[in-house]
Amino acid sequence: MPLDELRRIRLEKLEALKEAGINPFPSKFERKQTIAEVRRSKLGAQVQTAGRIMAWRVQGGIIFADLVEAGAKVQLLFKKDTLPPKDWKVLELLDIGDFLGVRGELFRTKAGELTILVKTYQLLAKSLRPLPAKSGLTNIEERYRQRYVDLLVNPEVRQVFETRTKIIDALRRYLVKFGGFEVETPILQPIYGGASARPFTTHHNALDADFYLRISDELYLKRLIVGGFDFVFEFGRDFRNEGMDRQHNPEFTMLEFYWAWKDYQDLMKFTQEMLFRVVKEVIGSSKVTYGGSVIDFSPPWKRMTFREAVLKESGLDIDKFSTESELRAEINRRRVALDLKGVVGYGALLDAFYKQLVRERIAGPVILSDWPAEMVPLAKRKSTNPALVESFQVLVRGMELLLAYSELNDPLDQRARWEEEMRLSRRGLEEHQVLDEDYLRALEYGMPPTAGWGMGIDRLTAILTDQPSIKDTILFPTLRPER
Repeated sequence: MPLDELRRIRLEKLEALKEAGINPFPSKFERKQTIAEVRRSKLGAQVQTAGRIMAWRVQGGIIFADLVEAGAKVQLLFKKDTLPPKDWKVLELLDIGDFLGVRGELFRTKAGELTILVKTYQLLAKSLRPLPAKSGLTNIEERYRQRYVDLLVNPEVRQVFETRTKIIDALRRYLVKFGGFEVETPILQPIYGGASARPFTTHHNALDADFYLRISDELYLKRLIVGGFDFVFEFGRDFRNEGMDRQHNPEFTMLEFYWAWKDYQDLMKFTQEMLFRVVKEVIGSSKVTYGGSVIDFSPPWKRMTFREAVLKESGLDIDKFSTESELRAEINRRRVALDLKGVVGYGALLDAFYKQLVRERIAGPVILSDWPAEMVPLAKRKSTNPALVESFQVLVRGMELLLAYSELNDPLDQRARWEEEMRLSRRGLEEHQVLDEDYLRALEYGMPPTAGWGMGIDRLTAILTDQPSIKDTILFPTLRPER
């Protein structure tokens, strides 16, 4: 039957309910137990609960229904000979999807199904649009756009987001245990910074000024280190005006922390132990299956330098091609097809090469350390080799899970690197960092030796729940507006 016809029938039922003196949308119902609590109650107990009708089976003078709430389910039994005639008649006006409050006695059927023998009930909200069958909601974009329906007909989707919340809770508790102090920093920023990405722009009417949605929390969190905090962290919503694929959504969640008196070597050890503990707590094992492969988060993880990884996977020795022109000539000689639109400078060119020919081949978890300085403008240079920085990424199945480094606290070096980024932008580099005078002023007051760390919550959730795209771990991912 067409949707419009089904909806028309439900609207007629709505009017019939009103004519019978029944309010189809009452303000309140006293729910004395959740359905989960009902399931833990003793047989014979009198219970009073509420939920959504998700199944309806008429068998002559009895009706069975499934009542569902917050992922828990209990069966209902309505008997014609135990309900007042008016109440039995009103059952004809109920549909799957309606919210119902019930009071009755708990028992088990001969088949062993926990069931409430309903003595009284109350309609709490009439559903005017029928729920699709599970097989009828298979279009991925439709599922994302109508997540409220996706959650109702696909219970496994709810489990993904329950796991996501457990991940965040476990990470938060772990950081607090080590002295981390949770803070909030601005989403609206006069200058975007902390990453190489294109921002979203908005306008503040009262100030008559343009602002940017933050692309990272980094620079404000490091201002707090300058201000005297030792260890700060934030679960922040970030926004980047970039393309969308299975690893990228314009709006995403990052966990970032900055820890004074630590360096990147300290964070390598801390990261392995933290993620091992968190994964084991949330999943129940240090091993997870992602994309058909088993990933073991038990430390120690494999370590490689950036140069070693590029050399192993592509045969390119970056020490032999240390300028943009040399690297571009070598890429052309190899006839590697790269999308170099908006790619200018040695760091950006090497990054494009690495992402296409190297990163996807690394299974992980692996720690990739000691990156060229041109690729991480906010990281401290290695004292033994100033061409490299004290930085590392953790890769899992070709996906960058997190980035960390010893923070650059030399304001003069930071200015010089940002000025180089601005020069490259004038040459056409699309994704670049910008010079932030206030942050440089903060550095001139002095920032202690500090290490910083940032991880995508959406990506970690995708790995731990075996989801093919981070959009499956974001309740409402960004989509083209519906026409």
